[in-house]
Amino acid sequence: MKKIIVFLGAIFLGITGFAGSANAVCPVCTIAVGAGVGFSRYLGIDDTISGVWIGGLTVSLIMWTINWFKKKSINFKYREAITAIGYYLLIVAPLHYIDIIGHPLNKICGIDKILVGVFVGSVFFFGFERLYIYLKKKNGDKAHFPFEKVVLPVSPLVAWSIIFYFLTK
Repeated sequence: MKKIIVFLGAIFLGITGFAGSANAVCPVCTIAVGAGVGFSRYLGIDDTISGVWIGGLTVSLIMWTINWFKKKSINFKYREAITAIGYYLLIVAPLHYIDIIGHPLNKICGIDKILVGVFVGSVFFFGFERLYIYLKKKNGDKAHFPFEKVVLPVSPLVAWSIIFYFLTK
């Protein structure tokens, strides 16, 4: 039952990601991340790998929301920080509540596997999204190849998924 809830939640988050025309992170990228979360949990893949995709999805949603705030001229103090903290709480708290996070035997280096994955996925997704923006700006505001906006942020998630697969095997 938990697998179905997580899978449907990932689909819901992916669908709601198309609601606006914000271009902070492309919709294809967000759907790819959301699908990664749902399928990894559904298939019983290690929680560290699921966490990587949860982290990427969270950063994607944060960027979309902040861009939406900018487009709608919604300004308040600490907008970016409050948005980021809010999303992480909305994602981590329910996972803790349904005992996906916090199991004593589900740790790597003494830290919960999902939290390790969320941290790694968040940092690398954000970093590679910023790298894309930098490279595009250096190239006269043009992508170097088709779907570069998707490939750059998602590729480190795939790479870390492979790394964690072999580390946790």
